[in-house]
Amino acid sequence: MNRILFEKEEIDERGIASFNDERAEHVLNILHGEVGQILKTGEVNGLCGTSEIVSIDRDKKNITVKTNHSIESLKPWIDIILALPRPRVFKRMLPQLATLGVRHIYVVGTQKVEKAYWGAQYLKDEISRPALIEGLMQGGTSILPKTTLHRNFKYLINSGEFDSRTQKIVAHPGGDKLIREIDISNQDDLPVVAIGAEGGWTDEEIDFLESKSFTRLSLGQRILRTDTATIAILAILAVNT
Repeated sequence: MNRILFEKEEIDERGIASFNDERAEHVLNILHGEVGQILKTGEVNGLCGTSEIVSIDRDKKNITVKTNHSIESLKPWIDIILALPRPRVFKRMLPQLATLGVRHIYVVGTQKVEKAYWGAQYLKDEISRPALIEGLMQGGTSILPKTTLHRNFKYLINSGEFDSRTQKIVAHPGGDKLIREIDISNQDDLPVVAIGAEGGWTDEEIDFLESKSFTRLSLGQRILRTDTATIAILAILAVNT
């Protein structure tokens, strides 16, 4: 947890915020918080900066701080189209996607996505939001990724949502072009990368995406799990921004 984040409603008109949850435990047990100590803080979807601890109630594990937020957060740099993985995999991916700077997570249904996955609790905003905020606090940023659900991914692609993007990638095992060879720097808009379900996209889905100007790229010949592939792809592309 490299930056403590507060929801807007947690900060009053004086800039005072109090908290007594896992954030407070981190400050007390890991940062060894004391009155007068300066913490790195920020507001979810808002500015970042610092806060001074003004009081600590150790019995109730409650901390009160005076916030000073005036710095723009590091901006997200990529969008992803993600075929809905197994619920437990999606659960552990959410914080990592926020940490790595994803702006928009388009969760889609494909031929290899099990219909039962759509009932997962982590698709609900009240469940996914804390996981995403956890990732932001790890990354030291404050801009919350937007998550939208699209059971029919072809409808999403045909909607024109990505027509203006200059860099559209579909990741798929094998193939001649490697993700590490692409340069996504100096783009006027954010790149978007489409990542399939376990086992990748079907041939028909690949053909469809390529017909919509998505460039097929791979990590090589190895078949990776969805979470492993996603993090590897984002890490490689981040180097090339």
